[in-house]
Amino acid sequence: MSGEKDLQKLLKSMKPELNTGDYVFCKVEKLENIAISTIEMFFKEKEAITLILKKEIADALQLDYSVVMAWITLTVHSSLEAVGLTAAFSKALSENNISCNVVAGYYHDHIFVNKKDSKKAIKILNSFLN
Repeated sequence: MSGEKDLQKLLKSMKPELNTGDYVFCKVEKLENIAISTIEMFFKEKEAITLILKKEIADALQLDYSVVMAWITLTVHSSLEAVGLTAAFSKALSENNISCNVVAGYYHDHIFVNKKDSKKAIKILNSFLN
């Protein structure tokens, strides 16, 4: 199954879910000494490896981070070829002065917002369901 492509269907059924915990973005040169099971997500860039970790894991590993974030999952199975979903929710969040960092997985889109903005972000995302 390749996921939903229709933007209106996606917006009406995205059902944002706030994951428990505090999350941070960190960078490392190598993954050695970091258990893969403790990493929520990672992406290899030419400059470094970006890790998304629970804050307590980053603290235990003594990794630097700049902001504590909340993780929101859009539970609708969106297609990797869907057009406009990221633009629609990022525009709504930006109009409310909320920065978002988006990671698209095979099944779902994941949005990271500043922890202090999490409740407001969920309210904005839920407004698309009406």
